[in-house]
Amino acid sequence: MKPSTNRMLTRIKSIYVFIKENGTVTTQELVDEFGITPRTIQRDLNVLAYNDLIKSPHRGTWTTTKKRVKLSS
Repeated sequence: MKPSTNRMLTRIKSIYVFIKENGTVTTQELVDEFGITPRTIQRDLNVLAYNDLIKSPHRGTWTTTKKRVKLSS
């Protein structure tokens, strides 16, 4: 796996864990927490939403779904 792909997957996993631990979060909170651009956060959120791991109950807010996830290190 390319290092950039590995870095992206690690970041997406971290974003998912952050949302799961904090309940509902805003896109801006994620930008502030991870120090990356809003566009990069949006791409990562799209990956998670496409896989039915998160949903947006209101514009700009995110929460996890009921889908069970096994997180490995």
